[in-house]
Amino acid sequence: MTARALMFQGTGSDVGKSLMVAGLARAFVKRGLSVMPFKPQNMSNNAAVTADGGEIGRAQALQARAAGVALSVHMNPVLLKPQSETGAQVIVQGKIAGNAKAAEYQGLKAGLMPKVLESFELLKQKADLVLVEGAGSASEINLRANDIANMGFSRAADVPVILIGDIDRGGVIASLVGTSAVLDDADAAMIEGFIVNRFRGDPSLFDEGMRIIAAKTGWQTVGLLPHFPDAARLPAEDALGLSNVQTAKNGAKIRVAVPILPHISNFDDLDPLDMEPDVELVRIRPGQAIPGDCALVLLCGSKSTIADLNALKTSGLDIDIRAHLRRGGMVLGLCGGYQMLGKMVSDPDGIEGPPATVEGLGLLDVATTLTDDKRLVSVQGTSFDGTSFTGYEMHVGQTYGADCTRSFSKIGNHTEGAISSDGRVFGTYIHGLFADDAQRSVWLQRLGTESSHLNYEADVDAVLDRLAEHMETHLDLDALLAIAR
Repeated sequence: MTARALMFQGTGSDVGKSLMVAGLARAFVKRGLSVMPFKPQNMSNNAAVTADGGEIGRAQALQARAAGVALSVHMNPVLLKPQSETGAQVIVQGKIAGNAKAAEYQGLKAGLMPKVLESFELLKQKADLVLVEGAGSASEINLRANDIANMGFSRAADVPVILIGDIDRGGVIASLVGTSAVLDDADAAMIEGFIVNRFRGDPSLFDEGMRIIAAKTGWQTVGLLPHFPDAARLPAEDALGLSNVQTAKNGAKIRVAVPILPHISNFDDLDPLDMEPDVELVRIRPGQAIPGDCALVLLCGSKSTIADLNALKTSGLDIDIRAHLRRGGMVLGLCGGYQMLGKMVSDPDGIEGPPATVEGLGLLDVATTLTDDKRLVSVQGTSFDGTSFTGYEMHVGQTYGADCTRSFSKIGNHTEGAISSDGRVFGTYIHGLFADDAQRSVWLQRLGTESSHLNYEADVDAVLDRLAEHMETHLDLDALLAIAR
């Protein structure tokens, strides 16, 4: 079996490429095709553990779920995990390959193309159709040399391109036609069609706009896709999905405060809580205070624990967290958030930034030393109250100390995590905790309310089904299959 392939690139970041591939994957599977998702290069601190023992971007995990296939490192052979404003950890075929500044990485890309093409060819042997997602903007011609994410990959693998523009941003005609204008002829020739995404209102009002784009570019019109509101119920690819807009949830019985730190990672841990009607998640930005009526402060994972710990202290949120505990509240740290709760975090080898040792928040009697041995594993176990769970671990570092004797969970024959002596501060390395319906239910009871009996995993699949129907209704899927090669 050798699959046909089709690539979806965008006029910019966050125009809906990831969701487009997920919806189309489910739609084509419903048509009886076997589908594999593929993204040559991703930049995200939201990652998932794969069946073959590595990690890929969370967006590709959602796409694989939509396609009904097991996660593989080959679905996202190059993953960049930002650790600073200018540098990132480089993951190649699921494993850490090193760190690089942005300028340094530009020089590494040519050497990564063979790995990208190797992964792509492996997926092609396992499906009828490979749906490829580009990264950022197709028109970043200043980064075209040695490109592996967009036109560089398209041409190297001979994969035709559909270009996506987002009308919600304004200027969609200019962004699509402008992309055609700035690309060199060979790159522009790879684009076969276009989609205008996130339309709101009467679609007939944009008929002329679609005709203008087609006339000026020569590309085939694939469809005008209306806004899909339920997209908010699916895991976001990156921190752009953590909206700056904070709205109160009417009828919520408890509030959970979540500091949004610069290198927050695996923040899809929040999604199941956000979907509970009795829970209002309050995302705390720099300069904001933790509300006094919160039941729980939740510290998420971090790609750079020491840097985020320093940011938390600089913002004064450490003082707010202590005040929250004095009022009788609870604190839960997940992964990097767990490490911050201890007395000390040490990174002697510079795994996540410059070598350093800093004081933690001191809310748990534990200390963490970061090491280059990364734990990537799906887990099943029971928490301290005897409730079972499934989740995953994705972290560097070893945490030890007196509070580890009051472990958060037991996995097989070993324990992990820690609980303070007063039983109000909890730390664990388990991601996906709240996606487990049983765990989410007992936590909500602990905080003073009840779960809505949401079946989170079933809800995600139901949304993917509706997204597939949305694609089938508004896009020309037959045209997409005819373009793929």
